[in-house]
Parts: sequence; C-alpha cells; structure tokens
Amino acid sequence: MSKGKVFREALAPFRLAFSSLTQVATPIPAQAVSYCVGTLGTHTEIKRVAEEKVTLPCHHQLGLSETDTLDIEWLLTNNEGGQKEVITYSSRRVYSNFSEEQKGRVAFASNFLAGDASLQIEPLKPSDEGRYTCKVKNSGRYMWSYVILKVLVRPSKPKCELEGELTEGSDLTLQCESSSGTKPIVYYWQRIREKEGEDEHLPPKATVDFNNPGRVLLQNLTMSFSGLYQCTAGNEAGKESCVVRVTVQYVQSIGMVAGAVTGIVAGALLIFLLVWLVIRRKDKKRYEEEERPNEIREDAEAPKARLVKPSTSSSGSRSSRSGSSSTRSTANSASRSQRTMSTEAATQPGLATQAFSLVGPEVRCSEPKKVHHTILTKAETTPSTIPSQSRAFQTV
Repeated sequence: MSKGKVFREALAPFRLAFSSLTQVATPIPAQAVSYCVGTLGTHTEIKRVAEEKVTLPCHHQLGLSETDTLDIEWLLTNNEGGQKEVITYSSRRVYSNFSEEQKGRVAFASNFLAGDASLQIEPLKPSDEGRYTCKVKNSGRYMWSYVILKVLVRPSKPKCELEGELTEGSDLTLQCESSSGTKPIVYYWQRIREKEGEDEHLPPKATVDFNNPGRVLLQNLTMSFSGLYQCTAGNEAGKESCVVRVTVQYVQSIGMVAGAVTGIVAGALLIFLLVWLVIRRKDKKRYEEEERPNEIREDAEAPKARLVKPSTSSSGSRSSRSGSSSTRSTANSASRSQRTMSTEAATQPGLATQAFSLVGPEVRCSEPKKVHHTILTKAETTPSTIPSQSRAFQTV
C-alpha cells in the first residue's frame, strides 16, 4: 500500500466530519453557532447557588420556516451516569412532567419556535446538578449543545466549640465545623473587638492546624487571650460564621474561692461549737442547782459533857444559875438546830428521816442519867439543891 493511499484513508474521517459540519452550519448565523457549542465539540459550564434561578442556553434556526416538524428535547445526565428527559416539544405540544423532582420547576425560557430553546430551572436544587443536552431536529436537520450545570450549596452555620481549660498557663483549642455545603469549605478564625466591632488577628501564640483549618490551638493562655473569637466558613456559594467567647480565669482566684469556702465552713463549725458549749454549761449549772438541796450535811460535833461538883449553896445557886443558863442555851441551840433541820427536811422530804435520826441519837448519847444518879444520892442530905444541881449537870 502506497503512502498516499494511507494518508487519504487517515484523512477520510476528518473529511466526512467537515462535510457534515458544513451542511449543518451553512444556514446558521455565526451568533447562533456560539451558543450551539455542541456542534463544535465544546461544553459550556454554569455554576449557580441553590435556591436561585438558572437559564441554560440553546439557540437554533431550524424552526423558522417549518414548525410542524420541529422537535426539541432536553436531557439530563446526572453524576451517577443516569439519563432522563427534562422537557420536550413535539407535535406542537410541550411535555415537562417527566420527573417528580423537577415537576413544576422547569420550562422554556423564551419563544422556542423563534429560535430560543433555552431551559429555565427555578428554584435550583442540588439534585439538578449534571450535564444537560439540548437536541433540536427539523426536516432531517439537527443540532445539539451541551451545558454542564453545577449547583453550589452554601455552608451551613458552623458550630463553634472550646476544648480545654480556661485557666492561665493551659492550652485551649478552638473548633469550628459546618455540617453541610459544597466542598471545599474554607475556615477562617479571627478575633473581634467588642467595643469597636473591628476584626483583628489571632494572638501570636495561636497555631492553625493545616490538616483541619477549623481547629486553632491557643497555647499558654494569659488574660490577654480573653475576648470574642469568630469562625467563618465559606465556599463559592457564600459564607456563614459563628462566635464564641473566651474568658481566661486566674489560677489564684480558684484558690481564693476554695479558701473562702473553707473559711466559711470552719466559721460555721466554730459557731456551732460555741453554742453547744454554752448550752452544755447552762444545763450543767441547772443540774447542780437542782441537786444541791439533796446533799447530806454533817452537823458539828456535840460538845463534851463534864460534871460540875457543887460546893456551897451560893456556889450551888451560881451553879444553878449558870447551869440553868447553860441548859437554856443548849436547849436553844438544840431547838435552833432542830428548826434548821426541819426547814431543810420540809424542802426535801427525803432528808427528814435522816436528819432527825442523826439528831436524836446525839441527844440521847449524852450522860444525863449518871448525873441524875449522882444528884439523887446526894439529895438525901441536901434536898433543896436537887433542882439546881440537876440543871448544873447538863452538857456545856
């Protein structure tokens, strides 16, 4: 086989493609060719944010003369490779209820019979993302175009969290993350001045985790780290932010609080102890006052008895007088002692029997009988002195 024949066979596909392109593109103006990029083998890419409106372009010149044979069809090929019809025009009728997901949200954007078969979708949903194909056929002629639609989802409101202790000298981690949104999501931490409301940079000792930009480490906390910190999560669709407050506490303040609590508890215990001691002392004093009348007191020893020998009548009379006075004093003492004991016995009945039992024997223990016996032996000679002598032999 000659080299010229091989070259002609290699160029055959290109020649066929060029001839078909010339046949289709001949009646189409240059402006229409720019929209019908499918005929040129290129793709148009459009990005829109979810919940917005989008228009996918498709222009043609095939239906300007004959509209009865005009067919328009939009197809969607999703990211999983599945294909489905979106909207069609055939036999002078429009069909748009092919999918429940897009029902009521798709329509032709303009007068498709006049050459504008653009597709309008409102509102956009993430499920609308994919490659759209516009096919226009009329009287054996056709054209097509491709549009790649990307639906962007704004980041959800991030959640700001603190991990670590809010005390001086410790480390603290600021965590920020959005649960949904089109990837990639960029996170950015900054500090906010509360008074001016202006943004400022993070403290010098702040370290950003490049593997997870939503994490920032604050090392060796000081009081200057206190304030508001804002995390912003953003992508091509938009951004959302959250704010967290950092309040660094003194380590000494914690010790002071603990000391104050300990002091309060100790003071309460001391007051309780003092109250208990006072009550205890009052009870003891009242008990002693109640028990004091019940104590047994010992009387003084009885005076010793002595015999007085009468000498003369004068001395006898003196003895009689002294004896009578002594007897009266002794009797008075005994009566006073008995009255005292009777008074104490009246206040405490239990002691009455004991007191009288002690006094009685002492009176009976004296020796009046011997004295009277002696007096009686002498009475035979001096009977007139018996009364005085008998009174003289009493206890002194």
